[in-house]
Amino acid sequence: MTERDITPNKPFIIGIAGGSGSGKTFFLKCFLEHFTADEVCLVSQDDYYIPVAHNMTPEENRLYNFDVPATIDREGFYGDITKLINNETVYKKEYTFNNPSSIPKILEIKPAPILIVEGLFIFHFTEIARLLDFKIFIEADEDVALRRRIKRDLEERGYSHDDVMYKWVNHVMPAYKEYLLIYKDECEQVIVNNTQVAEDIICVTEAISKELREKILI
Repeated sequence: MTERDITPNKPFIIGIAGGSGSGKTFFLKCFLEHFTADEVCLVSQDDYYIPVAHNMTPEENRLYNFDVPATIDREGFYGDITKLINNETVYKKEYTFNNPSSIPKILEIKPAPILIVEGLFIFHFTEIARLLDFKIFIEADEDVALRRRIKRDLEERGYSHDDVMYKWVNHVMPAYKEYLLIYKDECEQVIVNNTQVAEDIICVTEAISKELREKILI
């Protein structure tokens, strides 16, 4: 981690991105456990999906491509990141993935010395990418990522195997290659997450958090 140009009261902004099934959610969970709520805050691209009709048929839902930048409220996403940089608290309705039975919570995101921005398009959105002090790219082999995606979508979102495979081939992988993979070489740290061993990721997050404490939280 390189030294940064210190700007008074400006948070250190970490961008974390990974393709579907890369294990990014678990990485974030482990990473956040090293800090208190006063030390770090998180803003997630997932909460900026533009809502689509709840009455879509299963076929319409299968064909709808969530993996393109146009599905994100890009202006709102950037605006809330800017508010946090300016030491303002953000209030945001949680996105529930068009699940009508789920009642969304109002998220309260308070500014902190470390700001984590995560999402598939954060390096592609140039106005967001230029704000990032440190970029982390999380990847997994395609077969590993697909197994994780199938398990999640079958168990948590009720998709059929055919629906999962259709989205993977037609939406997920094309978006990953076009909007994320091309930025891999620009990232300061690349983490390969092919194992299911929690200790491997915990060790990585411990090392990063230790360095942040030594250089940022001083």
